[in-house]
Amino acid sequence: MKNWISFPKVEGTATRQAHVRLPAGTYEREVGREGFFGPATQFHHAHPPTGWTSFDGPLRPRAFDLNKADQPLDCPLSAPSLMGNAATQVRLWRFKGKMEHLVRNADGDDLLFFHQGGGHIFCDYGHLEAVEGDYVVLPRNTAWRLESEGGATVLMVEATNDAYRLPAKGIVGAHAIFDPAMLDVPLLDDAFQSQKNERETLIRVRKRGQVCSMTYPFNPLDAVGWHGDLAPVRLNWRDIRPLMSHRYHLPPSAHSTWVANRFIVCTFVPRPIESDPEALKLPYYHSNEDYDEVLFYHQGQFFSRDNIHPGMVTYHPSGFPHGPHPKAYETAQKYDRKETDEVAVMIDTRDPLDVYAAMEDTEWSGYADSWKTK
Repeated sequence: MKNWISFPKVEGTATRQAHVRLPAGTYEREVGREGFFGPATQFHHAHPPTGWTSFDGPLRPRAFDLNKADQPLDCPLSAPSLMGNAATQVRLWRFKGKMEHLVRNADGDDLLFFHQGGGHIFCDYGHLEAVEGDYVVLPRNTAWRLESEGGATVLMVEATNDAYRLPAKGIVGAHAIFDPAMLDVPLLDDAFQSQKNERETLIRVRKRGQVCSMTYPFNPLDAVGWHGDLAPVRLNWRDIRPLMSHRYHLPPSAHSTWVANRFIVCTFVPRPIESDPEALKLPYYHSNEDYDEVLFYHQGQFFSRDNIHPGMVTYHPSGFPHGPHPKAYETAQKYDRKETDEVAVMIDTRDPLDVYAAMEDTEWSGYADSWKTK
């Protein structure tokens, strides 16, 4: 049995309620353990915690424009890893047309987020149509392929040697954020029946990071029925109804969508901005001491960041204070905007991430300087 050392107290000039009634002329910074799930302390600083004049080394924040990585690939297993660790691999896959083979990921569950476009997924369980903004969770070793006449850009997040689960919703109940009844599963419909054939079919399988091949003399997507509680599921961000408070800025963990053992995936969707004049109105400065933070920007105006557009990724390693850009902070405190229109996917990892060579040509090298006021 383990318990955190706990002795909540107030020292000096500070507010007793986090993120509310900041002492005049101060900037709040939260220092927390285990992401936003463990013990935390709020400091009140005389200067913005992001007011550095220079920043170098492996701790520096980084940003990448994945719109520059526009090479289409005929197989999702060919999509290079952009960043990852032993618990997850993050990839971006662009595809147009009809996959002529099947794929399986024997290394873990795959989470697909359709950033642009969509298509028809055919898998062991049946047929599932995906559109822009859809999440699709594919259980480990599911055989599948995609048909996308108009093309698709897909963010892929692997739960390596792991499975995706739903976050505990506690006192707000099972129907909060999204009702599990909103999860769609594949159907053995007419489209699935019509794709059955006796042609030789190749399956490419990822195992321990390597791709193997299996060939069948028929199409193995030939199920005539199934029953159970294991299947791919689909959820669109538009079906997420975020937890909100007009008097208190909720931590990112309140927006958790999918949970694995060593990382979580959150979804930020449009919502009203806090209206209470005493409450902070945008993400507070924080030092996330245990989790690396990755944000994939899907659409909208990203209200805590300048010079960020859809298709970009920011990466904040654990161990340094970060938060809103100066202009965004000033705009928020004036309450010039009454609601957000941003949609973004956040990946928080308990273990440090490596940024791979596939990202080099997409990096915005000046990102660490973007917090400077001049």
